[in-house]
Amino acid sequence: MSEKKKLSLTSRIVIGMVAGIILGTIIRYVAGDNAWVSLYLTNGLFDVVGQIFITSLKMLVVPLVFVSLVVGTCSLSDPSKLGRLGGKAVGMYMITTAIAISFAIFSAVVVQPGSGIERSSEASFEANEAPSISEVIINLFPDNPINAMAEGNMLQIIVFALLFGISMALVGKPGERLKGFFDDLNAVIMKLVVILMAVAPYGVFALMAKLFTEIGVEMIGSLAKYFLLVLFVLIAHGLIVYPLFMRVLARVKPGIFLKKMRDAQLFGFSTASSNATMPITLETVTRRLGVSNSVGSFTVPLGATINMDGTAIMQGVATVFIAQVYGLDLGIAEYLMVIMTATLASVGTAGVPGVGLIMLAMVLQQVGLPVEGIGLIIGVDRLLDMTRTAVNVTGDAMVSTVVARSEGDFDEEVYYDENAGKKLEEL
Repeated sequence: MSEKKKLSLTSRIVIGMVAGIILGTIIRYVAGDNAWVSLYLTNGLFDVVGQIFITSLKMLVVPLVFVSLVVGTCSLSDPSKLGRLGGKAVGMYMITTAIAISFAIFSAVVVQPGSGIERSSEASFEANEAPSISEVIINLFPDNPINAMAEGNMLQIIVFALLFGISMALVGKPGERLKGFFDDLNAVIMKLVVILMAVAPYGVFALMAKLFTEIGVEMIGSLAKYFLLVLFVLIAHGLIVYPLFMRVLARVKPGIFLKKMRDAQLFGFSTASSNATMPITLETVTRRLGVSNSVGSFTVPLGATINMDGTAIMQGVATVFIAQVYGLDLGIAEYLMVIMTATLASVGTAGVPGVGLIMLAMVLQQVGLPVEGIGLIIGVDRLLDMTRTAVNVTGDAMVSTVVARSEGDFDEEVYYDENAGKKLEEL
C-alpha cells in the first residue's frame, strides 16, 4: 500500500484560511456580543496565536535581509553591477506603480463608484506630515546600523548591508573567511523560515478567525461599488499586467510564475504585511523562480519597502471616489498630477508607518480634495489591504525575475522545474 500523499503547504494554508473565515463569521453572528467569546477567543486565543505568528515572521526579516544581502553583494564580481541592479529595480517598481494607478483612475472614471453617495458628516481623518525628499535621501544612511536594525528601518539596513558586502569583497582573505560564516548563517536562517512555514496554517487560521469575528460583511454594503472596484483592479493588475511583463521582458511562461507564487500570495493576504511576508517571498524568488541570490537579496527587500502597486490602485480609485462624493470635478491635468505624485511618493515615503494613508493624503492635497474624505473608506480598508499586499508581493517577485533575466542571473531550468524548492517545505 502506497503512503498517503501529504497535503502541500498551499493546500494547508488555504484550508486554514477558509476554516478561519467560516469560524469567525459563525462566531460573529451567533455569539458576537458574548463577553466570554470576546475575552477568551477573539482577543484571547485567536489574537495570541495570530500575533505570535506575525511577530515570528517579522523576527526573521532583519537578519534575513542583512545576511542574504551581504552574501549576495560580496559574491558580485563587478561592484558596479549594484548600480545597474538598483537603477533597473527602482525604475521597474516606479513603472508598475504608474501603470497601476493609471489603470485604477481609468476604471474609477468609467464605473463612478462615488456617484449617489452622500458625504458623511462623521467622516474624519488627520493626515500626518510626509518627509521631504532631502530628508528621505539623508535618512537612507544610518548613523547607527544597530539602531536601524532594532527599529526595522529597511532602507538603512539595505544600504549598510551593501556597504558591508562590498567591503568584504574588496578586503581579500579576511572577507573570504567571513563569507563562509555568513553562508552558514544564511542556511540556518533559511531553515528557520521552513520551520515557520510548517506552522503557517495555524497562524493563518487564527488571523482569519479574529478578523472575521470583528468585521461583518454588512459594513461593505454602502461602499460596495468602491470595494468591488478596488478588488477588481487589484486582481486584474496581478493576473494581467504582471504576467504580461513576465512574458515580454523575462521571456518565460507566466502561468508557472503565478502557480509558484501562491504560497507567498497567501502569506501576504493573511498577514497584510509585505515585510512579514519577505522571508517567504525571498525563498520563492531564489529557490523556486530561479533568481540568483545576489539579485533576489537586493530586489525583494527593496520591493517590500518601495513597491506599492496595490496601494497605488487604492489611491487611484479612492481619489476619484472622494472627488465624486464631494461633487468635485477633476480634469486631465489633475489626474496626471495624481499619477505623478503617487508614483514618486511610493519611493519618497518608503519605510514610514501608515505609508498608504500618508500617500493618499499627499495625493488629495495635491489636487485640492478634502483629506478628511479618507475617513469614508477606512472602514473597508483592512480587507482591501490584504489583497493589496498579495499584489505587492507578486510585483516584488516579478521585478526580481525580470531584473535577474536582464543581468544573466536567472536559471530557466529552476523556473520550469515544478519541484524546485518544494523540499524546503519538509522539515
